[in-house]
Amino acid sequence: MCKQGCLKVFICFLISICSFNLVMGQGMKNPQTDQYSAYLFTYFTSGKGGEAIRFALSNDGYHYRALNDNRPVLDPSTGSTTGGVRDPHILRGTGDKTFYMVATDMNTEKYGWGPDSAMVLMKSKDLVHWVSHAVVIPALFKEFTGVNRVWAPQTIYDPQQKKYMIYWSMRKGTEPDKIYYAYANKDFSGLETTPKQLFYKPDHGSCIDGDIVYKDGKYHLFFKTEGSGLGIKIAVSDQLTKGYVLIDRYVQQTESPVEGSGTFKLNNSDSYILMYDRYTEGKYQFTRSKDLEHFTAIDDEVTMNFHPRHGTVMPITAQEAAALTAQWMSTDEVLLSAQSKQVKKINIVLDSASNKLVLPVLPGTKLNAFDPGFAIFPGIKVIPSGVQDFSRGPIKYTVTIKGQKTQTYEVTAAENHNPVIEGYYADPEILYAQKTGKFYLYPTSDGFDHWSGNYFKAFSSTDLVSWKDEGVILDLPKDVSWAKKNAWAPCIIEKKVNGSYQYFYYFAAGQKIGVATSNDPAGPFVDSGKALLDSLPAGVKGGQQIDADVFSDPKTGKNYLYWGNSYMAGAELNEDMISLKPGTTKLLTPHDHYNEGTYVIYRKGVYYFMWSQNDTRSPDYTVHYGTSDSPLGVISVPKNNVVIAKNVKAGIYGTGHNSVIQLPGKDEWYIVYHRFNYPKGITMGDAAGYNREVCIDKLEFNEDGSIKEVIPTHQGIKPVKSL
Repeated sequence: MCKQGCLKVFICFLISICSFNLVMGQGMKNPQTDQYSAYLFTYFTSGKGGEAIRFALSNDGYHYRALNDNRPVLDPSTGSTTGGVRDPHILRGTGDKTFYMVATDMNTEKYGWGPDSAMVLMKSKDLVHWVSHAVVIPALFKEFTGVNRVWAPQTIYDPQQKKYMIYWSMRKGTEPDKIYYAYANKDFSGLETTPKQLFYKPDHGSCIDGDIVYKDGKYHLFFKTEGSGLGIKIAVSDQLTKGYVLIDRYVQQTESPVEGSGTFKLNNSDSYILMYDRYTEGKYQFTRSKDLEHFTAIDDEVTMNFHPRHGTVMPITAQEAAALTAQWMSTDEVLLSAQSKQVKKINIVLDSASNKLVLPVLPGTKLNAFDPGFAIFPGIKVIPSGVQDFSRGPIKYTVTIKGQKTQTYEVTAAENHNPVIEGYYADPEILYAQKTGKFYLYPTSDGFDHWSGNYFKAFSSTDLVSWKDEGVILDLPKDVSWAKKNAWAPCIIEKKVNGSYQYFYYFAAGQKIGVATSNDPAGPFVDSGKALLDSLPAGVKGGQQIDADVFSDPKTGKNYLYWGNSYMAGAELNEDMISLKPGTTKLLTPHDHYNEGTYVIYRKGVYYFMWSQNDTRSPDYTVHYGTSDSPLGVISVPKNNVVIAKNVKAGIYGTGHNSVIQLPGKDEWYIVYHRFNYPKGITMGDAAGYNREVCIDKLEFNEDGSIKEVIPTHQGIKPVKSL
């Protein structure tokens, strides 16, 4: 008995010693990381009113849902000198059951980019109620009276000083930004020490957006450089406040500009997530690492129903998550969280007035055994759960959130074929490839603020309904030397050259038009090395060299290229298909409502020219047409010339920039076009023009050859047979 009892005591003693060492190594009094079962993401957003604290939740660290319908959870004017806050960082206290949050005191909407000389310190006992204080650096410290930037503060507990250390990037006058640190006072309402320099590398220019992670006895300082290159690097030290040694390589997994790194450890895992803001694109990227040196992009594993800017993630308990859902999540939001891979998530439609939800699903979904996969966070119950039979009609679901009234919803799963590809895409070009017997879509990659996408993808199909993602076929930063941005509006043609099929892919980049080639319609494509068109045609005083269309005349075998924004130009291509025949360029601009997006087809002796009217950000973006008796002839515009326009009753807006496909050997035609995202696009203002989706409907002609106006639909078309 004594031996067994002493052994148990000794084992418990060893366990307690190991636990104590683990706690001290992490600088935490109560790490018990296995108690954490969810994640809290705090962030701000772009746009009007974006500079405010927002929260989102995740069960697994990969899939996030915004709380409070992506609206602020804190009033940005409270504790702020500018009425705006951004770059929030959140930290769990070391055992006093307090949470700490710091943010940049900035309001660019009201004051522009500076000067910004303050940060906001916040603390809370429950993650719901916060006390805020502004800290104005020049007012507190005379030696920093020339400071005009106080950016991206973060907090870490210093186990040596037993205090909370705040570190941030700061600039005096026109000097480079450097990372400083100081200690917060006991009640976290201000700083009790004079700021000292923590890190700076002169050859890297400014160093901003510091983020410190403690791992294996080392402090890893992530920061953004703004000198000879732009990106995120890491410096490592065994001391929190000094001795950082640079690992001289960039760790972001993109060639796009980035900022605002945030790092967190996954619950019950040895993996870490490094995330950052791809701020020129309106995108956020997640990467994963086990050693904090080598990172892998995991974009395909991450989902969010919001567009965050610089933010941070903190693991939380189920109890804490339940308190957040009770405060800031609605039953509507629960129903909108369907995670099934069969659901077209950006097209879910909820009628809150009638509590009816429509889940659009992919072609071929088994509706008799379908699980929507609603995201169930702590404090939430959804009944029924799992697989249900939707083939017989709607299913009734009840949703209960702790502290809220239970709601019942009628949920329908519907197979609508529009949009035809998941995600945000625009300016679709379509091709039937004789080589493969398949159809191919070549869109603009959309969903980027101000059309800032820089790559092109392709999709293939055998029936115009089910589409396979063929991946990136041309990446401007990697594959094109003469332009790195604004990858827009491609077109393609299949030609037989010396007995082999060749594909000539014309695309806009940097408001110029280039051409790339491949021997496969799914690429990859190789750029010619220079722009095909980089200046306005003679006689044109404004507009852009974009929106190319390539056309092969079945009567003569000659090939033509059309292009232009605010003007329509056309020219004959040389036999090499990568240059224009001198002296053939003509201005073809119809006098009535031409803007962009030319597309030419030939049917029964008539050349049809189609184009888009208005701006792509307008709900009234509309396709019109005219006819001619030759590829470069005068265009006659009939009185009734609308090809496709918005369908207000169906909630379809911004229909335009089309292409057309004729089924081989048949007088059967289909129009491919983009529209605003449904259902949210019409509520997004100008941003609707960056969040578009590709659709297909049938195109028909009257007996006199005129085009019947197409009514855009959600149903789309039925599967077709190409031959």
